[in-house]
Amino acid sequence: MRKRLEHCWTAKDREPLLGAAADGTYTVSGLAFGNVFIGCQPLLGVEGDPMRLLFERDLTPHPQYVQFYGRLDASVDAVVHVGMHGTVEWLPGQALGNDKESWSDVLLGSTPNLYLYAANNPSESILAKRRGYGTLLSYLSPAYDSSGLYSHMRDLKDLIEDVGDDIVDDAAFLEEVAALVAKAALEDECPRGDDDAAAWLSRIRERLAEIEGRLFSSGLRAYGEKPSADEVARFLKAYFDNDTGPSHEELEAVAAGGGAATPTNFLDALRNFFAPDDDAAPPDGIAEAHALKAALERSDEELSNLVQGLNGGYVPAQPGGDVLRDGVGVLPTGRNIYALDPYRMPSKAAFIRGKLAAERVLEQHLAANGGAYPETVAVTMWGLDSIKTKGESVGMALAFIGAVPVAEGTGRVARFDLVPLEDLGRPRIDVLASLSGIFRDTFENVILLLDDLTERAAAADEPVEMNFVKKHAQELAADGVERPAARLFSNPAGDYGSMVNERVGAGDWTTSDELGDTWASRNSFSYGRGDQGSNRADVLQKLLKTTERVVQEIDSVEYGLTDIQEYYANTGALKTAAESAGDRDVAVSIVEAFTDDADGPRPRDLEDVLRLEYRSKLLNPKWSDAMLEQGSGGAYEISSRFTAMVGWGAVASVDDFVFDGAAERYALDDRVSETLRTANPEAYRNMLSRLLEAAGRGMWSADEDTLQKIRDKYDDADDAVEGVAPTAVAL
Repeated sequence: MRKRLEHCWTAKDREPLLGAAADGTYTVSGLAFGNVFIGCQPLLGVEGDPMRLLFERDLTPHPQYVQFYGRLDASVDAVVHVGMHGTVEWLPGQALGNDKESWSDVLLGSTPNLYLYAANNPSESILAKRRGYGTLLSYLSPAYDSSGLYSHMRDLKDLIEDVGDDIVDDAAFLEEVAALVAKAALEDECPRGDDDAAAWLSRIRERLAEIEGRLFSSGLRAYGEKPSADEVARFLKAYFDNDTGPSHEELEAVAAGGGAATPTNFLDALRNFFAPDDDAAPPDGIAEAHALKAALERSDEELSNLVQGLNGGYVPAQPGGDVLRDGVGVLPTGRNIYALDPYRMPSKAAFIRGKLAAERVLEQHLAANGGAYPETVAVTMWGLDSIKTKGESVGMALAFIGAVPVAEGTGRVARFDLVPLEDLGRPRIDVLASLSGIFRDTFENVILLLDDLTERAAAADEPVEMNFVKKHAQELAADGVERPAARLFSNPAGDYGSMVNERVGAGDWTTSDELGDTWASRNSFSYGRGDQGSNRADVLQKLLKTTERVVQEIDSVEYGLTDIQEYYANTGALKTAAESAGDRDVAVSIVEAFTDDADGPRPRDLEDVLRLEYRSKLLNPKWSDAMLEQGSGGAYEISSRFTAMVGWGAVASVDDFVFDGAAERYALDDRVSETLRTANPEAYRNMLSRLLEAAGRGMWSADEDTLQKIRDKYDDADDAVEGVAPTAVAL
């Protein structure tokens, strides 16, 4: 391993030395408090050069990174990684079962590793266990809150809330409504069109209600801190967000310590998490609320179990999952979380929901394309949503192809059977399955079953006009392509990520097509029976060329499209790659597993979800004020969303009102900008830089006066970060 390190990082690569002292020796920076050392995990050594990670498959971590862990291994009794998540468990090596050539094994060695991880992310935490030898300690997410309305949207609601029939057709009133719709930038979402006034007003009310009730995680939370009564109440209201549960007043009474409770059997709750009984009667709402309250208030066990682990004691185990979906089954936190049995995926309920979502996606596509079916649909399959929904994205892929899972008596899924065409009643849609690295490593059994399914679909005795899997496989076979029925694509074996977010973060791109090409080059490796990552770029390009729609499931309110870089770097870049290959627009359907309507999962257009998210979070004073109260960490969270905003502008589009609102809220408001600059100068500089980048790349049509103000603030922020200007600015 030392030879590989020296081969990758020559003397030229080490000048100037990253993380080195004046005498050329590597430094390990941090703070010591008695017998506790606090340090920041070093960079891998490729910041500003993401293309190196893309093309050098055997790239090692930088020598200073290795030195950091070498020093820890020699001088500490245990390591606590404050996640989620770091980089050591993602380094090159074996996906399952580290060996002596796996960097995570080399660097961590036998040092006990306690890893703080979000309870609602059992997917990525698996890598921390498998490759980082981590004992996990789950933590609770911040309390939820509803978006509410603000600015012109609040004025618009007040204007139209109680309108009588006598004023609906009043020209002056409708002109005032139209003016407020324009000021709120709602024209695309609520166009007047040819509808009568009453229908138009109804659509505006529906959109405002949708925005007002949208949930988000409010601010940040200290590890081991019990939620307050108000925060418990907000958790309960979010969990019982329906018309049949306890009222808000009843839930507030429970959170305050009142209300009548009946005993809840914890084992029953846990059993229902893994094997839900679809025919069981719903639990008593008030009793369930009391059980949730009691479990939430045990979140101080996050700290006590951390101490228990450092003492060499047992950290209790618990399934990971989403509080809004799984309730008491994933509480209390402070537990060594695990996921689900992969051999039972998809579950019965997940297949039903996935099938319904797929049918509604097809309805959405037919309505937008004159009744024509798509030949290929790209379905993203991530470990995160697959574990938490128990396989709904797999259920969608099966439904598109026209197949059903067949389970043994034990519940183990043994096969995916094709539904006869006469029962299906439509063509079989070809599926390009885009697998995350975690899905690839975790669900090998599902990959083998899906691969077997597409092989049988390609060989089925059916007309090609009713079986697009067969049609495309035959065309590929005619070109002499190996494995023409390969449909499961991911990163190279043992590697992770599309590298698109690295390129966007470094500003190392010129056109959207470049980002699509980066995605394609990183995801051209096929998996299946006897196929562990063969580069089949020819098959991928054929599938991209025929892809007309991309489907992405989002499993919880914490990780939306605009919150993390991975969505634009994968779903968005996949869209761009397909558009480049097929030379046509490709639609994206977003299935939010937490926002069903009366008929179940409801797919939305990508543009619609982006607008909803930006209105309810980044542009929302309620969200931003909660983040600003968190100091440096809150500023970092805001800044990361500015980077994601540019990412979405690169692979799709972001409306001008989003950039306008972000600039007005965070850059041009002197009070807010000074708060950000003081709390986290580098995060603040990044926000200003991203706004200027968006304008420079043509994503944002900003006026010159606005841009000059941002340039002036950026110059001051840059000087402050570089240490050539005073850090205090008088307002």
